[in-house]
Amino acid sequence: MEPKKPISHFVAATVIAAVLIIYTLVLQFTGLWTNSALAWISYIFIVGGLILFINLYGNALDNQVTFGNLFSYGFKTTALLALIMVAFTVILFSIFPDIREKMVDIARQRMEERNTPEDQIDKGIEMWQKMFWVFTIGGIILVYAVVGAIGSLIGAAVTKKKPVNPLDQMSM
Repeated sequence: MEPKKPISHFVAATVIAAVLIIYTLVLQFTGLWTNSALAWISYIFIVGGLILFINLYGNALDNQVTFGNLFSYGFKTTALLALIMVAFTVILFSIFPDIREKMVDIARQRMEERNTPEDQIDKGIEMWQKMFWVFTIGGIILVYAVVGAIGSLIGAAVTKKKPVNPLDQMSM
């Protein structure tokens, strides 16, 4: 029987990213992207995708892996996923600059609902616009690192493991 080839980090990250990109575009074109509750679903996709691919990775290696091997695979996938999503976000905001303007309007509206003074709203919006790319890219990397670590931990924990005993190898 031919040994199974494990799915690479690149393929796993690309598949998860494709699902996230499609979901993001559906939210964008239906106008539902302003609903913050729907944004949480993307984190479920990330964690679920990591668990799935970590499990497939372990199975491809006949579950002769350790927790650390599985977590490492998941977190490497997360790093690549974050890079893909940063690139997608830059492209998305370049193609649809009106998204950024709508985000400013929504932020202003939410601050007004909390009775924030007008001068503080203006200062906050001005700072956000100056630091938009820093906040956007930094936020993606930070959030994906945290969510990816959680998904990798869960995936590594639930995947069956049969580590190879080095003493068994010596008797062969």
